[in-house]
Amino acid sequence: MFSGLLAFRAPMRVDEFRYDLPDSAVAQQPAEPRHAARLLDTRSMSDHTFGDLPNLLREGDLVVINNTRVRKARLRGRKAETGARVELLILDRTANGSWKAMIRPSRRIRPGTVVEFDGFGATIVDGPDDGIVTVVLDASDAEEAFEEVGEVPLPPYFTGHLPDPGRYQTMFARAVGSAAAPTAGLHFTPEVVAGLGRRKIEIAEVELHVGMDTFRPMSTDTIEEHVMHSEWCSVPKATADAVARTRRVGARVVAVGTTTARTLETFAGSGGNVRDGQTDTNLFLSPGSDFQVVDLMVTNFHVPGSTLVVMIAAFMGDLWRVAYQEAMERSYRFLSFGDAMLCEREEG
Repeated sequence: MFSGLLAFRAPMRVDEFRYDLPDSAVAQQPAEPRHAARLLDTRSMSDHTFGDLPNLLREGDLVVINNTRVRKARLRGRKAETGARVELLILDRTANGSWKAMIRPSRRIRPGTVVEFDGFGATIVDGPDDGIVTVVLDASDAEEAFEEVGEVPLPPYFTGHLPDPGRYQTMFARAVGSAAAPTAGLHFTPEVVAGLGRRKIEIAEVELHVGMDTFRPMSTDTIEEHVMHSEWCSVPKATADAVARTRRVGARVVAVGTTTARTLETFAGSGGNVRDGQTDTNLFLSPGSDFQVVDLMVTNFHVPGSTLVVMIAAFMGDLWRVAYQEAMERSYRFLSFGDAMLCEREEG
């Protein structure tokens, strides 16, 4: 008798998406070579290395990657007025040319505060709001200024040493704009790409500029209360065409990472296809969301209580807890420089 009415779903507590993550499970060194990272195939809970990925897919499948590049977004400077140290983490550019940034320390920061860096300055024009400020830079070319004085912002939970900052870029990184790497893509090497080619598995690209909000644990009690910050993303026509070809032959779309999955689902069209275009997306994929494009996902193991864990739970259902528990018991390495898993969309 409830036909035609939307099903009621009680609010879901953020605690449902937490798990115990000991410090010892957090990877503090990347695997070398990259494709030597471990890969858990959650369809059978079988252990592999990332180099095995081509053999775990089918001929005709389409692998989609995020080609974003991490900018040197961490800027260390001083308040012009007092000389106190201040750090900005540049997130993204606004429509009027100012920049959103995380600031620390955020105490005693107010609109009008000027922060000086080597060769340019930044004026706070709004905030801080939950540690986020809006700044106007006096640099003639902001991206060039970031490249000259900034640092690649490694994750706060990474306390190891990374002698080559390029190790926090994927082999596909081209479009500068992210505050963090699309970490599932870090495992790819020319050898993996060649293996995909031998299996007649095409690679296509999307672009999503990753913001730090994606990775931070949610601070609300329920996931419904959490407000997603928007991220700019795009799907080129070549990728939309590749998805259409994949659908015509009955093959599968494999998203490399949650950022790629979020982009594809933002542009979802009819019949499992995608539209081309660009937009700001605040799509929050949570249990009950309908994945229309992505059939399989390659993803790392994520921060407890983050929106990424929620997305994985939405994609693979309750199996996510089994997969994470198995990975923990088998000593898989977690978070950005850790290992990965291959998972399949839950049907139903």
